[in-house]
Amino acid sequence: MHCDLLSEAWSLVQISLRFKSQQNSTMASEIDHDDEGLPLLRSPHSGLIVETQQEHKSRWWSIRVMYLTMFLSSVGFSIVVTSIWPYLQKIDPSADTSFLGWVIASYSLGQMVASPLFGLWSNHRPRREPLVVSISILIAASCFYAYVHVPASHNKYYMLSARALVGFGSGNVAVVRSYVAGATSLSERTSAMANISAFQALGFILGPAIQAIFTLIGEVGVTFKAIDLQVNMYTAPSLMGALLGVVNIVLIFVIFREHRVDDHGRHLASINYDSEGMALTNDNEEPVDQIAVVSSNFLFFIILFIFAIFETISTPLTMDMYAWSRTQAVFYNGIILASIGVESIIVFIAVKIISKKTGERILLLGGLATIWVGFFILLPWGNRYPSIQWRDIQNTTNHNSTFLVSSLSTSGNQTVEPTGCPATQSWCFYTPIVHLAQYITSDILIGLGYPVCSVMCYTLYSKIIGPKPQGVYMGWITAAGSAARTLGPVFVSEIYTHLGPRWTFGMICGIVASSILHLLVVYKRLIAFSVRYGKIQQ
Repeated sequence: MHCDLLSEAWSLVQISLRFKSQQNSTMASEIDHDDEGLPLLRSPHSGLIVETQQEHKSRWWSIRVMYLTMFLSSVGFSIVVTSIWPYLQKIDPSADTSFLGWVIASYSLGQMVASPLFGLWSNHRPRREPLVVSISILIAASCFYAYVHVPASHNKYYMLSARALVGFGSGNVAVVRSYVAGATSLSERTSAMANISAFQALGFILGPAIQAIFTLIGEVGVTFKAIDLQVNMYTAPSLMGALLGVVNIVLIFVIFREHRVDDHGRHLASINYDSEGMALTNDNEEPVDQIAVVSSNFLFFIILFIFAIFETISTPLTMDMYAWSRTQAVFYNGIILASIGVESIIVFIAVKIISKKTGERILLLGGLATIWVGFFILLPWGNRYPSIQWRDIQNTTNHNSTFLVSSLSTSGNQTVEPTGCPATQSWCFYTPIVHLAQYITSDILIGLGYPVCSVMCYTLYSKIIGPKPQGVYMGWITAAGSAARTLGPVFVSEIYTHLGPRWTFGMICGIVASSILHLLVVYKRLIAFSVRYGKIQQ
């Protein structure tokens, strides 16, 4: 005991000397030489020194590189999401809204396949390997997307393939989240997970915003005949995403290092390689609550399923309801999604503060309730109906003459792009419009509820797993989210095309309500691993 006190006293003397020496420029070089072995940072739980300044700095810079990787993965999805539908119509007129669902879903399908594979890879090898490989695939796929207009036929299938490959490259999300979960203590994790989600939201902000800016280039843009490349409002964003991917790889090689700590913040031997002088843990002997794991995956699936529907439906819905042109829909929805992203950033900052007082579970419940209200507001009411687009309808004699006159008056000039709700969608004739005020209000509420649910679900999940290797676990929850992003667009495209917004949003309200009931049933099981086994008091 006396030896421990003397050791602690000597550590404090060293800290004091270092602080004073930093004020003296003539002695700075001598002190910097000893920084590597100087214990500086204490665990808030035990009071013991657990980390040197250099370890702390390296660990957090590596975590920040993971923030950037998450941001770029988000940009890879969102930077073209508002322009996929008009681009698809432009390169292949045979594509309909049902095929749009498959194109958007293909990204998530690729990510669903890749996430467990990259997660398993990261459990047994240095994480730099799956990160660099996945980002390289993302870069190649983004370039491929810029060339899908080149083939003479079947262009829609090339776009489908390109988006699937972009999604496969984005499977590194599992690696990113498992690294951050393993490199943070329990007290740091909520904040770190909120930061990851904030960077993800920032990607959703800048992606549509960049797309909106690129609309200034126009649909024609500039053509480089030597390499058969058209740089226009549809292809420029994906090429920019490829460039950002190159920057990401450089930062991974230059800055990123492997780190792993336990729930108290003590450095542990990496699961990826042997390292000397690291603490050992016996936490792996105790089992993870598998019911809590499955429930977390289910809730995350529902959350991503709902948001994927929201993203997919925004452009077709606004083109049908408000007779927006392709360019208008891309530009206005880009601004709306970017505004939601800004809202999400504010929410993430607030969540980091509020969660310390309320806990993650109550915030997750509140977020789901807010999303339910947002979709309920989208239900169409009133007696105002959308303008009808009569393109591709040969026999219109059986339709309401008022709609026919309106259509003819707006389509007399054949050079004007047809707008309005397609007459091929029978519900357009009897379903009231979703007013713009409804749409904007719903956007605000969903933009409030989704980020809360996303960060709380990931945070609870990482805490439930605790000190176990999280690569595969994070791969599964990422795969669950990707499955949601795969099924969501397909579901909404089919239901929306054939039944309209009333059935679509009514069914979503029912799905959200069922997830709220499930959360209430498993509420008491969603607790941290260390809390469950009495290692840390909640």
